[in-house]
Amino acid sequence: MKLHVTSETGRLREVVLGLPYSNGPVPTLDETFDSKSYESVANGVYPAEKDIVHEMDAFLAVLHKYDVAVYRPELVPDCNQVFARDVGFVIDDKIIVSNIIPDRQAEIDAYGSIYSRIHYKNIYNLPETVHVEGGDVILWHDFIFLGQYDFADYPSVKTARTNRLAVDYLKMIFPDKKIIPLNLKKSDTDPREGILHLDCTFMPVGRDKAIIYRDGFMNPRDVQHLVNLFGPENVFELTQDEMYWMNSNVFSISEDVVVTEEHFTRLNDHLRNIWGMTVETVPYREISKMGGLLRCSTLPLRRD
Repeated sequence: MKLHVTSETGRLREVVLGLPYSNGPVPTLDETFDSKSYESVANGVYPAEKDIVHEMDAFLAVLHKYDVAVYRPELVPDCNQVFARDVGFVIDDKIIVSNIIPDRQAEIDAYGSIYSRIHYKNIYNLPETVHVEGGDVILWHDFIFLGQYDFADYPSVKTARTNRLAVDYLKMIFPDKKIIPLNLKKSDTDPREGILHLDCTFMPVGRDKAIIYRDGFMNPRDVQHLVNLFGPENVFELTQDEMYWMNSNVFSISEDVVVTEEHFTRLNDHLRNIWGMTVETVPYREISKMGGLLRCSTLPLRRD
């Protein structure tokens, strides 16, 4: 298998999509890994498997519509395997296997058949001290934007998934890339105040456009740097409520085609009528109650 991913929006050819089956029992509050799941459990609205299956099947149908080759991990009984992006990510011709929360190791093991098709020299297993998940890694031209939490209480914050050592490690592997670390606000219990991954507050779309939620970043200068890179006229800014429903967590099939959630009314209208994009909408609101959305469910392997 030839890996090639250099952007979020190059024409998609091959992708891993997570699995919606055998998710196991509803977690307790102590067993949740993110603030959206915490809220869903607390409020008794954690999604049922039949709804997760329905939503992922709708997403799968769109991928097949555009002739994308779709791979799936092996089924692990009683294990939530919806979010493929957490398990790994591809940059150029290399796949980085994430150091995810130890309780989720079974998810990585389920990718054995996929990794067996990739040359071992292109698979990078992170040192134990380097923490990074795919949702914190966003590619745009020569840039790697990296969401992180670089503070002393990192070990005690469940939603802190990427540390400073990840920046140094990626610089070593990709010396020609411009790596931009961006500190994110965190909350383990309030999804309106904390950001799980960078793709929940920022996402490039099209050729030169971006979706941004300003208050997701610890440092306002980081936001301004992003706005300056893309240009104010090319930035769609989210409200807090839109961030809560994960409006930035869209998934591009190409520079002209983006998959979004059907309830993203203001964003979908802007993408279609202002930026002239083809918008494929799917139902994904139930899955969002587990802390992720469309981009989180995918692990792109090859883009043009």
